[in-house]
Amino acid sequence: MVGANQIKTAALLGLLSGLIVLGAYYLVGDEQGLYLGLGIAAFTSFSSWYYSDKAALAAYQAQPLAREEAPELFDMVASLSDRAEIPMPKLFLVPTQSPNAFATGRDPEHSAIAVTQGIIDLLSREELEGVIAHELTHVRNRDTLTQAVAGTLAGAITFLGRILTFGALYGPVTRDTRRGGNPFAILFLIILAPLAAGLIQFAISRTREFAADQGSAEITGNPTALASALEKLEKIGLQIPMNGNPALSPLLIINPLSAQGLQSLFRTHPPTEERIKRLLELAQQKQQAAPALV
Repeated sequence: MVGANQIKTAALLGLLSGLIVLGAYYLVGDEQGLYLGLGIAAFTSFSSWYYSDKAALAAYQAQPLAREEAPELFDMVASLSDRAEIPMPKLFLVPTQSPNAFATGRDPEHSAIAVTQGIIDLLSREELEGVIAHELTHVRNRDTLTQAVAGTLAGAITFLGRILTFGALYGPVTRDTRRGGNPFAILFLIILAPLAAGLIQFAISRTREFAADQGSAEITGNPTALASALEKLEKIGLQIPMNGNPALSPLLIINPLSAQGLQSLFRTHPPTEERIKRLLELAQQKQQAAPALV
């Protein structure tokens, strides 16, 4: 499953980069536009790779945690990191009662996990272990890097769309418009390209969440604990919204904003009930397989 997700994610990131190159081509024209698009895609990818952890932690005002402040949490993360076979991430605390958590960082050696005060107060030890294992799976699978790159590329596409919109309103800014270029292509870049970029970004996030849930179940051996945690987080999270940059919501273990109808296309996470259903199915499979191991 993880291997298929990696292939799908690579393809989606390729589409995002392609939209940037296409937008730059229509903005500048000829080979210069292609080179500009490739340069923008490369620069934004590198920036998001190197600065992703700092940006996410700053956006949620996360503060570094010392071992003496939360020894039980440190021991829990250390034990789960050993099971996941990755270095222990740095720990941060977000001073809010909204229950949530997220992982960030460019690779397992430069990773961090942030938990809110609300999630510590709300969940039992087993439930919190399920959440931490979920975030560790994101780190192990390098989902944190993928989301950072996808978000930055999507932002670059939106920026190009705004430039083209400005040109359409106040005068031609591209070689194509000056020489009678295809107006439908320009319209696509102005309106549909940013929309497509957002849909691709959210599709990546939804795919990754299912894989991280499964990884949590494998690390802890207790999928019902994460299912119980998600049920609580869904209920309380809607009552206490998580403040911060909405563009970073794909990082959170659960999105505190609900989405119905067409808005569900932009859902950064799979439906919580579907995630819980899959976890309970894993628990049932584990229970059925247990006698065969005796």
